[in-house]
Amino acid sequence: MQAGIFKVCLVVMTAIVNHPLLFPNNDTSFPANDDLIMEKLREREENLKKQQLELEQLLSRQEEPAEDDTKTESQESKGGSGWDFWSTVSMVIFLMIEVWRQDFKDNNSHEQSKEEDDLLFLGNNCHGVSLPNKPMLTIFHDQYIRASTHDAVRSREFVEGFADDLLEALKSVCNRDADMEVDDSICIGSMYENWRVNRPLICDLLVPFSPPEPYHFRCQTWVSDPSIGPDKQSYGTILVCGPDDESCSCVCDKKRLGEEMLCLLHSPTNSKKVRKDFNLLCSRNTNYLDIDQVMKWFQTAVTKAWSKISRKYEFELTFSHLDSPGALRVKFKSGKVISFNITPVVQYEDTDLYFISHFPSTPREVSSSTYWMLSFSVYERRFLKDFAKNLPANSCHLSCLQIITFLHSKQCHITGPSGLTTYHLKTVLMHLLLSRPYSDWDRVLLEDRLRDMFKSLEKSLLEKKLYHFMVGNGKLPDTVKLPEHFRVAEPVNLFRSFVLNRDLYQKTLSMFYEMLKNATVVINEYSLHLPNGATNKSSH
Repeated sequence: MQAGIFKVCLVVMTAIVNHPLLFPNNDTSFPANDDLIMEKLREREENLKKQQLELEQLLSRQEEPAEDDTKTESQESKGGSGWDFWSTVSMVIFLMIEVWRQDFKDNNSHEQSKEEDDLLFLGNNCHGVSLPNKPMLTIFHDQYIRASTHDAVRSREFVEGFADDLLEALKSVCNRDADMEVDDSICIGSMYENWRVNRPLICDLLVPFSPPEPYHFRCQTWVSDPSIGPDKQSYGTILVCGPDDESCSCVCDKKRLGEEMLCLLHSPTNSKKVRKDFNLLCSRNTNYLDIDQVMKWFQTAVTKAWSKISRKYEFELTFSHLDSPGALRVKFKSGKVISFNITPVVQYEDTDLYFISHFPSTPREVSSSTYWMLSFSVYERRFLKDFAKNLPANSCHLSCLQIITFLHSKQCHITGPSGLTTYHLKTVLMHLLLSRPYSDWDRVLLEDRLRDMFKSLEKSLLEKKLYHFMVGNGKLPDTVKLPEHFRVAEPVNLFRSFVLNRDLYQKTLSMFYEMLKNATVVINEYSLHLPNGATNKSSH
């Protein structure tokens, strides 16, 4: 009797251990470059496999017929009958579990073929996920995040000085009569907003450029254009206007001049000379500025500028990506590498808005080479800087963004990239800043605010709606000084692609919940392997 009960318990335990809901087959390994943590997780997986194997062996030994020569034939017969009974019970349990498992799989696959499949993950929502506790978050931030921030300061200082020198050389090699004119660089992005933590630490700089006189750019935005689809509202075009174009106004008002009078700016010789060279940067058979042509020009100009000043430096300068000519990589003799992006942009009228070919961290989504993206980076940096003045000392708002982008980066290494980007995470934070009192961002509330960020992001994903922070945001402070027609425009949904692409949406939603599930493990593992071992000491 006792042996039979023991056997049934073993059968149930084995079925539970082998059940796919308890130990899913998802790949939760960590990136190869984190060798120590990878090895730790592999050891855990091996231990689980060994325990399962031992359980199976124990079950096998229980099933072997007992040999006892001292027992009578009748006792053996009686024992065999009892054993058969418990074997039958075990078989029935196995069948019930297997039927239930197959039924679950069939129902699950059937539900995924429906639109309601988008909400299957609701059972794993943020409310049921345990995030790292306050001491662990504090240790991780102080020992890991701040160390990266310190390195970022030194990288910024080097990049700013070298970029200024490189651009001065670039200006000197350009032909002022027939070439683009470049202005000083503008520092933007996470490195200059003090929240970048993922390596490599890359600085982003914008380089405004303009055509030689008498030409100019006429920029057209699509934010308020009802004829443009929602997926293109963040884009626009740049028309190259010459002296003979009706849209170009000149103080001479040449139409009123007599036949014997001549405006030097509208000289036929000067016009033809510049137009011939300048058309190389326009799309074929049009007067619209072409992204590919601009990139080729910029890469050539940077190469010439570096050849002029390279003898002054004792390091190598190379292009990191062929499809992004502004992505540069400095390699010192010591082996240290510093990467940064210098991206040519066009200023929109007399504002701090810029038309950019693409953001360095994300690929270009629109195929046309005449569609330029609008960058609000300068306004976003201004908002974060001004808003921080009202927050408590050592506020946790940037710490929340650093931690969640760190987790996002590690999860992308595991499952691959998805439709969720660091810009989306930054947008969630900025919306959250306006929705809570200043006092809620005290450093001691880091855990609570981090959970708020996860909840807000989850809500946006489930609704497939995350509105652009600048466009159509009536709550935007006046100190940002955004042009009024962008403030009152219709909001732009940054998650519009999820409505159009269900496969991308499913992949992104799955990645998000995997990131939530792995958050505590990832932070604990990285904290445990910090160089000074602070966590190990605190745990005793």
